[in-house]
Amino acid sequence: MRADRLVSLVLLLRQRGQLTAETLARELEVSTRTVLRDIEALSAAGVPVYAERGRHGGFALMPGFRTELTGLNHDEALALLTAGSGRGEQAFGLGSALASAMRKVVDALPESHRTTASDAVQRFLVEPESDLLSRRLVTDEVPDTTMIEVRRAVLGGHKLRIHYAASGQAAQWRTVDPIGLVTVRERGYLLATRSGADRTYRLSRVLAAEELPEAAQRPDQVDLDRIWRERSARFLAGGDHITVRVRVDPARREGLLDTALAVRAEEPDADGRLRLEVTFQDAEHAEWALWQLGTDAEALAPQSLRTSLRDRAAAMATRYGDPS
Repeated sequence: MRADRLVSLVLLLRQRGQLTAETLARELEVSTRTVLRDIEALSAAGVPVYAERGRHGGFALMPGFRTELTGLNHDEALALLTAGSGRGEQAFGLGSALASAMRKVVDALPESHRTTASDAVQRFLVEPESDLLSRRLVTDEVPDTTMIEVRRAVLGGHKLRIHYAASGQAAQWRTVDPIGLVTVRERGYLLATRSGADRTYRLSRVLAAEELPEAAQRPDQVDLDRIWRERSARFLAGGDHITVRVRVDPARREGLLDTALAVRAEEPDADGRLRLEVTFQDAEHAEWALWQLGTDAEALAPQSLRTSLRDRAAAMATRYGDPS
């Protein structure tokens, strides 16, 4: 909306000082011509914005033009800015809205809080793109146009038509009653019902979406945390999932958990290792995951998995033969 863009333009000038039309266009994701029209509109509305001509010119506001939100203290501002500095900005296609909101928060702070809060938040890093082993997070990508339709249907309480490609299947159109949106480890999910049955859709597999005018069949109040726990439990109990008991070197714990669906139990072993009970997608997945850990992990049960790993190790030893 143009009104939101005009507010963002003013806040950018307030916080950064003089900026060129090209810089403003890049920040606001519009053309320079649009920026120039917006500058004219602000001037006509009485906002004291002026242009500096020349090579190092640009647009700026008259000094002292600002508003303050005096009820926000330093720690409250720091909490908001820290939350906005993480990777949550990608959740549900709200990145540009969050950036705009953060500009408004910073601009609304009293002068005494604004500088110290902005400096302090530089000392916090929330969910970087990779961990200490340089493993990059895999983030689901959902087109903005699709995400906007899904979000509108969820918030507006309307039925939603989605073109969904389930794993290993051709994409099909389905009409669902959306309940809510969940993001877990950089993956987004749509919780919904279809013909009264619970359904969970991975957002990255929604190829297109359309909000429908009909009201969704869903309760007025919802406890997403409870629904997610229940659906997760049903998911882990179904299909070809396999539960494995394993001993693992604590240094390789995260590597094991990165490949598992869930951890059901964990306790220290007498020799300093850890004993875990974890669930994998299927037996083949479990064998692959434990093979990657070599002698740093030992499958204790089921016996079928121990046998598979032993046979694989014997085949590998035979392939490479006697070193003498």
